[in-house]
Amino acid sequence: MARRKRKILDIAGFSALLRDRGYRVTKQRLAVHTAMLTLGHASADEVLEHIQDRQKGLDASASTVYTILSKMADLGLYNRIQGIGGKVVFDVNPGRHIHLYDSRAGIFKEIEDDGLAALIDAQLKTRTFRGYRMDRFDLHIICHPSRKKKKV
Repeated sequence: MARRKRKILDIAGFSALLRDRGYRVTKQRLAVHTAMLTLGHASADEVLEHIQDRQKGLDASASTVYTILSKMADLGLYNRIQGIGGKVVFDVNPGRHIHLYDSRAGIFKEIEDDGLAALIDAQLKTRTFRGYRMDRFDLHIICHPSRKKKKV
């Protein structure tokens, strides 16, 4: 079940992978990926807002952005995360990692902890789920900051 590490693709690698899989490299797809490289974790609305702030005149709607993000998740380039309250958030890092979810700020942060992930993998290998085959696991640790922010 160990999930191989996959890297975050830069624009050139992203474009090459799209072409290799038979997809056109469009301005909208490049804009979405550029936004995801900056944001890391984002909903379709957040990606659209980012694009609109930085690329004036690019024709993209919320449904276009969501479709692109979903297709990239289906291709394994992004992860789809079910956020708190049912909000779908996309993660540009397709590799195995663990998330901290800051419940106060409503944001995801990544933790690269191969040891913890290996422990979870080992435990899950011994489990069976009748009628189901596991593809992967996602672990979200829900937390809040332990220190108050200092006033400047």
